[in-house]
Amino acid sequence: MGGIVSEQRENRIEPAARLGSRMFAPGEGPSPDPAGAHFERRIRSFQPRRSRVTAGQAEAMLKRWPDWGLDIDGKRVLDLREMFGGLPVVLEIGFGMGEATAQMAAADPGTGILAVDVHTPGQGNLLGLADRNGLSNVRVANGDAIILLREMLDPAALDGCRVYFPDPWPKKRHHKRRLIQPEFLTLLATRLKPGGVLHCATDWEPYAEQMLEVLSAHPDFENTAAGGGYAPRPDFRPLTRFEGQGLDKGHVVHDLLFRRK
Repeated sequence: MGGIVSEQRENRIEPAARLGSRMFAPGEGPSPDPAGAHFERRIRSFQPRRSRVTAGQAEAMLKRWPDWGLDIDGKRVLDLREMFGGLPVVLEIGFGMGEATAQMAAADPGTGILAVDVHTPGQGNLLGLADRNGLSNVRVANGDAIILLREMLDPAALDGCRVYFPDPWPKKRHHKRRLIQPEFLTLLATRLKPGGVLHCATDWEPYAEQMLEVLSAHPDFENTAAGGGYAPRPDFRPLTRFEGQGLDKGHVVHDLLFRRK
């Protein structure tokens, strides 16, 4: 694999690297918004960002993306049963560097995880973790989770959804960018099987309050927590590095587990 990373462009993915049927742009990884102009312009809940890709992440992308990666282009409907060999599938929206995702996949090999993010180093890191640990129940999707849900998944295709530490968009004028909104929940409900659980976690108190309010009011979801409030952190959700940093700063982490009716 010595030719993957050039001496002149260390920590960059070579433009000749092929992801499925598409080439990487020079010096880049997957496109931050593969659906591009195919769909309407709208407010995004994510902010694409670029940062350096390590040699190990680049190698993992080259090795595993053709089999375990996909672009959210909105042009086809995914067959999740074929993709995951008939396993129940949980959608994870926003996985950071993928450490918690890999831990959950290793602890529960009987569940498939369709992990969505737009951060190239995180995509490479998760693919590397999955490869080194033999986690064949992980797939990495690059792009907009809304397009994935709306255009690329069949009704009732998902057994669950995880949204851990989404961008809180703390400024009031940016609250409209928050992912957990009534419109998102209505869309998600069509793709969750009855009984499927949406599990959210945040260390931003105002966002936690909004999540609880919006989820409690939605007719398609019911709170699994006794008393109708926040839930204890379940054992299957690992304590992430990001979460640990928040706890060190005195942040309080809230988990919300709501079941699709």
